[in-house]
Amino acid sequence: MTKYGVVIGSTRKNSYSEAVAKAIVKGLPADAEVTFLNIKDLPLYNQDLDADSPEVYTAFRNAVSAQDAIIFVTPEHNRSISAALKNALDVASRPWGQNVWAGKPALVASQSISGISGVLAHHVLRQSLVFLDMPTMQQPELYIGQSDKLFDENLEPTNEGTKEFLADAGNKFSQFVARFK
Repeated sequence: MTKYGVVIGSTRKNSYSEAVAKAIVKGLPADAEVTFLNIKDLPLYNQDLDADSPEVYTAFRNAVSAQDAIIFVTPEHNRSISAALKNALDVASRPWGQNVWAGKPALVASQSISGISGVLAHHVLRQSLVFLDMPTMQQPELYIGQSDKLFDENLEPTNEGTKEFLADAGNKFSQFVARFK
């Protein structure tokens, strides 16, 4: 059994990023253990707290550490990732030398209601993952544009093509992760 952590870069309730993540997870093996890692309650990272980290930092670091692989789904905020996602990356990579992201295979998906599909946020996130030492699946590239038309109010895909594409990405990610076990 593989443990997959899912980090949703949007803190908005019923976000399209959550919809994309749930559709990807449906393609994981039946015995996969999936944990959605909450990032919205993390206080801003502050190096002054490294010596005596708040419990919420420690709990998040422990939750990340317990995962075998991570699925990231990010919206695009001002041509980058959300502040909440950047903060989560920082919290779990510190104190210096205690990066709990390191070595965990990653999948990156971006989404936007625009036609450019969060491409810039996607690549900003990938750059951070390189530094965090996370091997990242290269194909398929998951740039999900016009997400407001691809999911209904229940966060379900509105067409079979989207549903199949995202579930297939989850399946391919499980194969990618298996190479690291």
